[in-house]
Amino acid sequence: MSENNDAHINTMENAIHIFEDADSWSTVMLLYNSALKKINIKLEILNDEFQHAHQYNPIEHVKTRLKSAESIVRKLKRRGYESTTENMVKYVNDIAGVRVICSFTSDIYRIADMLASQSDIHVLFIKDYIKNPKESGYKSYHMIVTVPIYLSNGAVETKVEIQIRTVAMDFWATLEHKINYKFFDNVPEHIKRDLRSCAEMVSDLDAKMMDLNEQVRSL
Repeated sequence: MSENNDAHINTMENAIHIFEDADSWSTVMLLYNSALKKINIKLEILNDEFQHAHQYNPIEHVKTRLKSAESIVRKLKRRGYESTTENMVKYVNDIAGVRVICSFTSDIYRIADMLASQSDIHVLFIKDYIKNPKESGYKSYHMIVTVPIYLSNGAVETKVEIQIRTVAMDFWATLEHKINYKFFDNVPEHIKRDLRSCAEMVSDLDAKMMDLNEQVRSL
């Protein structure tokens, strides 16, 4: 049975041609949206199971989003690619995005390990901006994964970017995004310095809060 299933697993590039009688844009967006739903359900189940087993929820909340057509086109142009459906599937990894917000840094790696251990999740690559922050001070744990989306003629491996971060990291990243948007990525140096200083405070806060939580749980 497994060999038969494997024979019907397609890449997204193949799916575009399989559904050539349909609008290829609508096809891939259907796949990405379905992948978001699947990852979201997996996270809900993991959170419920953790609450059942340990009386503790590692996930504060989850946000999902599909990248807009305009944003996809801009990203392709910045990278020197034509704006085609084939190129967006091949070169843009964050069309389907899931952001997982946790209370503590330790939860980030716990959730990442739980997701990576699932047999139908294939991890393509990881960027650990917690251990290796960006120059701006940005911290988050990024995973690019694929999950099979089962359609009437077989499964299609569909890419999803998963970002896992603490509440404090998310607060900082949201402000940084607003600042970059306002200044079109040409942020004044004094604001960059203040952002980096805030990033250090966020790191200290996360460390102290995690230590305090561990003290409380050990009592």
